[in-house]
Amino acid sequence: MSTYLDHVRVQRRLAPRSLVIYADALLRLQNLAAQSGVALLTLRPHQARRLAAKLHADIELGPRSMALHLSVWRGLYRWLGAERLVELNPFDGLRAPKAAKPLPKALAVDDAVQLANFSGSAIDADRPLDERIEARDRCVVELLYGCGLRVSELVGLDAQAGPASQGWVDMAAAEATVLGKGGKRRSVPVGAAAMAALQQWLSLRGQLARADESALLVGQRGARLGAVQIRASLKARALAAGMPAHVHPHMLRHSFASHILQSSGDLRAVQELLGHAHITTTQIYTQLDFQHLAKIYDAAHPRAKKK
Repeated sequence: MSTYLDHVRVQRRLAPRSLVIYADALLRLQNLAAQSGVALLTLRPHQARRLAAKLHADIELGPRSMALHLSVWRGLYRWLGAERLVELNPFDGLRAPKAAKPLPKALAVDDAVQLANFSGSAIDADRPLDERIEARDRCVVELLYGCGLRVSELVGLDAQAGPASQGWVDMAAAEATVLGKGGKRRSVPVGAAAMAALQQWLSLRGQLARADESALLVGQRGARLGAVQIRASLKARALAAGMPAHVHPHMLRHSFASHILQSSGDLRAVQELLGHAHITTTQIYTQLDFQHLAKIYDAAHPRAKKK
């Protein structure tokens, strides 16, 4: 086992944390094999299935952890096969139970509107409000929620379109062009509230941005704002606004999709707005929409009310 761990450490350059996970998975395999009285170098597929079942029953690992363990075990036997120490990989074809896909978390409509309308003056009462940062952060919320952008797409926006631009906002057309996953460009409409926030920010951007900085959103040092900074400022703003859950950029994208679908019922339109390559990716929001309908039913239908 130690030789295999050295192999993955050197050849695959695994991080220290990943090595700990590998070592733990391999130790569990050794212990399970010893308890079952089977030799690892002569392990057969039916024995491998028993070891996996015992792991699942005794330790009660979830589907993701089970999948990780089986992946490590398959990798071990792949290496043992390459070293001509085993004839077959007993874990080939053995798969963990499918993990249920968690529904994306979205804000309620009222909460999203409350966050968008929130004034940053309440974030830190001991410090005077910097109207430039306030305008920028309001713009961030409006573009994330109003346009359904990914944080990477937001970070990539330039103040003006250019040959090297990943994305930009056409103020005249009220339209944002972004570079999404897979290098795919798409254009999305920018609503009136987001346009107003943009105009306010652009009127102050020059006070922060370096002369040669093309980014639409910049930090206090005048350089392009990063995803980490956006997450931190959004978290602080949401806490100050009294949001009921931790708010991150992708939650606003989920909220955008869910709220558009609730209002329009047009799944294809939501797919285009989000830039999803496949409709199946977008269909997760129909489950959110059903949850919304179920809540209305529970609150309004006489037969659904609790006695």
